[in-house]
Amino acid sequence: MSQKKIFLVIVAISTVSLLLHHGGHFSWTMEALHLGCPSLRTHPAFSLKPKHTNVAFLKTHKTASTTMQNLLFRFAERHNLTVALPVQACGHQFCYPRTFSTHLVHPHTLPPNVVTSHMRFNHAEMQRLMPNDTIYVTILREPGSMFESLFSYYNQYCQSFKRVPNGSLEAFLDEPWRYYRPDENDSMYARNTLTFDLGGDKDHPEADVAAYARAFVAKTERVFSLVMIAEYFDESLILLRHLLSWDLEDMLYVKLNMRTSGSKHSLSPGLPAKIRVWNNLDARLYDHFNTSLWHQLAALGPACVARELRLLRRAQEKLVRGCFGGGLPQLRSAAQIKNKELRPWQPSAKVDIVGYDLPTNTNATRPGSLAHELCLKLIMPEVQYTRVLLRSQSLRYRRSYPLRSPQPQQPIRSVLSRRQHVGMQPMHRQAPPPGPGPALSPTATPRPPGTQSRATRVGLRSPGPQRKTP
Repeated sequence: MSQKKIFLVIVAISTVSLLLHHGGHFSWTMEALHLGCPSLRTHPAFSLKPKHTNVAFLKTHKTASTTMQNLLFRFAERHNLTVALPVQACGHQFCYPRTFSTHLVHPHTLPPNVVTSHMRFNHAEMQRLMPNDTIYVTILREPGSMFESLFSYYNQYCQSFKRVPNGSLEAFLDEPWRYYRPDENDSMYARNTLTFDLGGDKDHPEADVAAYARAFVAKTERVFSLVMIAEYFDESLILLRHLLSWDLEDMLYVKLNMRTSGSKHSLSPGLPAKIRVWNNLDARLYDHFNTSLWHQLAALGPACVARELRLLRRAQEKLVRGCFGGGLPQLRSAAQIKNKELRPWQPSAKVDIVGYDLPTNTNATRPGSLAHELCLKLIMPEVQYTRVLLRSQSLRYRRSYPLRSPQPQQPIRSVLSRRQHVGMQPMHRQAPPPGPGPALSPTATPRPPGTQSRATRVGLRSPGPQRKTP
């Protein structure tokens, strides 16, 4: 037998052995290939391209972004990545609604691979913080349902909402300028919130608002490789998976930070149209990127998308049932959740945010096991998960630099009193952080954090050995 034939026989035997060993993974991949889809990443054996691990996700308000943030937190932990987190004085957000600056990043979370906490976007500052190959992603939501959620959630914080008689959304939309003050604290929740989060002018003059909107949409499209749509979350995840070359298992989630049905208000006829007029910039953003999403899905192929959606939901149900004793999770009010690390923050007595509690009678949820850790993180609310990440990354930082000399300290007040960048709106106070208690701390005894020297902050490569990015 020729050497070529012997070689081919060896390859064939090895391939069959590999497929038998990883049969479950291979079946998923073959289902995708059968439809001419780009191969599903379900096992390293089938990887043609490494996972992209430098990701900036702009977490917008009331858009299912907390669910997406949890997915990214878990991915970062599994792959030993560093997540940029806020300095302690900012709580769990980058001192929103201040425009983002590298000064607001905790020094123990540098240099980062992932950033996903609330901020007001500043592309120039993000470029200083993140690696050059970072992929930028964000998410939008249909203006009507989003504004109803904002009005309900921030009714006790946003003065534009608080002064409305009887907390009536209808009354606000009948005469919005009677209640709205553009430069008031928390006014960003009352008009064009998506535009504001993306760094735009939420109150751009009506005279040339159409031209401004077109330019702003074009700018957003240049910066963000993918703009997800909350109403089509799973479809958006399929596109994200292809964009980042991630595994199907990396896209699994449960919905977080949800209101009870009693905390939601149905929109009467005519209100959605009024909301779109009042939030005209957000409406233009949503319309453009909703259309863009479906163009991208069409390019991937309807049959391919349908197949990946089915596989995603099958894997998701398997994971969830494993965490919840074979059944589906039951939503619980904060008062019903025994584990305080799983209790979601409640914005007011009028809004009930629900969460989950793990059952105590299954092997998968036995404290201390890897399965328990996975399930716990899957349902952990934003504030608690941010605290856990900061603690673990601070510990890793100290272990990595045991001989590191102390950095010059600056009072935190001087950091937070810096003026915003030119071209931004007047300074607002920081929004009330979702979550009880003091600012986040990696240790049991909080103390004012120091900030690194400007050279270290801007360069983002501290002295000493550097961790390689997976």
